[in-house]
Amino acid sequence: MASERLACGIIGLPNVGKSTFFNALTSNRAAASNYPFCTIEPNIGVVEVFDPRLAPLALLSRSAKILYATMEFVDIAGLVAGASQGEGLGNKFLSNIRETDAIVQVVRCFASDEIVHVSGSVDPLRDIEIISLELSLADLQMVENILTRLQKQAKSNKELTSLIAALEKVRIHLDKNFPVRTLSLTPEEQELLAPYPFLTAKKMLYIANVEENDLPSMNNGYVEQLRGYAAQEKSLVIPLCAKVEEEVAQLPAAERPAFLHAMGLEMSGLQRVISNAFDMLGLITFLTTGEMETRAWTITRTTSAAEAAGKIHSDIQKGFIRAEVVSYADMVACGGRAAAREMGKVRFEGRDYIVQDGDVILFMHN
Repeated sequence: MASERLACGIIGLPNVGKSTFFNALTSNRAAASNYPFCTIEPNIGVVEVFDPRLAPLALLSRSAKILYATMEFVDIAGLVAGASQGEGLGNKFLSNIRETDAIVQVVRCFASDEIVHVSGSVDPLRDIEIISLELSLADLQMVENILTRLQKQAKSNKELTSLIAALEKVRIHLDKNFPVRTLSLTPEEQELLAPYPFLTAKKMLYIANVEENDLPSMNNGYVEQLRGYAAQEKSLVIPLCAKVEEEVAQLPAAERPAFLHAMGLEMSGLQRVISNAFDMLGLITFLTTGEMETRAWTITRTTSAAEAAGKIHSDIQKGFIRAEVVSYADMVACGGRAAAREMGKVRFEGRDYIVQDGDVILFMHN
């Protein structure tokens, strides 16, 4: 089974806190400066998806190590008006976005005389509209180019009629400046359009970057505006203070909970972002545990047992016999796999079984 590419592109206008957020997220040192286009080449960071289920399993199995699932985040340079026409190296940056699976857009929701805004003032809805327009224009240009080519081919290939009709539907929607992700498509149309990586078809997660004075509520008029906008397209808003998150990330792990508690926060904004981005991509984890390691493996929600086995090793998938499955809750409640077997909590599943989040699996194979 080919591994899913779990990549979220981080975008936003210049000087909204993108690179500060990325630094906190990955503990990398991406350049973060008070001028546009500080980030030219995209910075890439791989982050762990914290899962509280792993530690109890590792304790039961006396595991030597714990391995969390991971996600990739790509810090893409700040976009500006005219990006779809090449302004501010826009074509290059739009290409970087197209290679990701979902988008995390950082929106500035604080005023500051010290940090300049590329448009001269703070206005979250205007900022979003600037980026949305550029993504829509880039998609519109792409769909028009595709249609021009296919319409010529359709003269001798009538099988293209359905694809052309679906693309026309996309073109009309984009022409009204609506993102493709808000377009109602039939399953057949979704399948036809799957090969085309429209920027506005990608799911969007909005990060409302607030200032430290807004903690712990992380709410202000700007955030409320952003929530109202996101609700219209059924997207999620996660408020956080990127500056504080960067400070937290620099602390030793053992000191972070106390620091967050002192700020009035139950958990870091980064944990909320990573968890929601993971869900946004339609991903779940199954678990394996033993003396060597306890590990979370990333799969999509419709993955079969045989395909899940292939995540561990292709030979396990080829020689698949059955999967011995126990839920995480039953595994912990029984005190281990042996006791779970005795209490009838273990199931033996075939290769077509659809794996559920939190399944603790032992694969039998030739």
